[in-house]
Amino acid sequence: MKTQLFQVDSFTKEPFKGNPAGVCILEKPAAEKWMQDLAMEMNLAETAFIYPEDDGYHLRWFTPITEVELCGHATLATAHILFETGILHEDQTAKFQTVSGQLTVTKQNNILEMNFPATPALPCPVSNALRKALGGCKILWSGKNNFDYLLEVESEAIITEMRPDFGLLKKVDKRGVIVTAKSENPKFDFISRFFAPAVGIDEDPVTGSAHCTLGPYWLAKLNKTNFTAYQASRRGGIVQVKLIGDRVLLRGKAVTVFQINLV
Repeated sequence: MKTQLFQVDSFTKEPFKGNPAGVCILEKPAAEKWMQDLAMEMNLAETAFIYPEDDGYHLRWFTPITEVELCGHATLATAHILFETGILHEDQTAKFQTVSGQLTVTKQNNILEMNFPATPALPCPVSNALRKALGGCKILWSGKNNFDYLLEVESEAIITEMRPDFGLLKKVDKRGVIVTAKSENPKFDFISRFFAPAVGIDEDPVTGSAHCTLGPYWLAKLNKTNFTAYQASRRGGIVQVKLIGDRVLLRGKAVTVFQINLV
């Protein structure tokens, strides 16, 4: 089998919406430099690489400049390709071994469901530099985990109108910054945006892994375990979130944009 490369839009049912990801299906492990170079060539938030391992697949994710430890939308895209191409049947489970442990994805009624670890944020003060990078808006709560900062602001309008200073944000000591607020639209529980210039992504359109942090946060605020969330980037995307203990189920759709075979 030749090395196959796909581009998939995740957390959407329409092409050119949601979050685009590269998916590269390998027969065996590839050189890390080659994977990083291909991710740079794709120039997407993340490109996923998989090859068969045990009863599932080994999965890694690369931005254009570095490898990351967890990526939701590229995992969704990868599972979508496995099901769409018939490599996996719809009654099977996609199993991925990653640096963040085993991740699984199932498919039912055209909707993919990912089982991810919850990554709650713990309270921490927000620095003046970070506050300045976000335009000096009032921050209601600030926290962080091993990956990102999480900040709640006063209103949905602050989120949608925010114009961050990406040069300043690039200096933060975490992968990225999640900014969130309670939604004013009754269709959604909360909205968010995600900025990660430190790993080569000024703004990620729809970030599955961020919702592993957002879910536990809004559980404590809204006292519920099921959410419909909207990520308010220019492309936009909807994520269904369900908390079960220390796991987060993320549900969404995906659509293939193109496929090529690599020489």
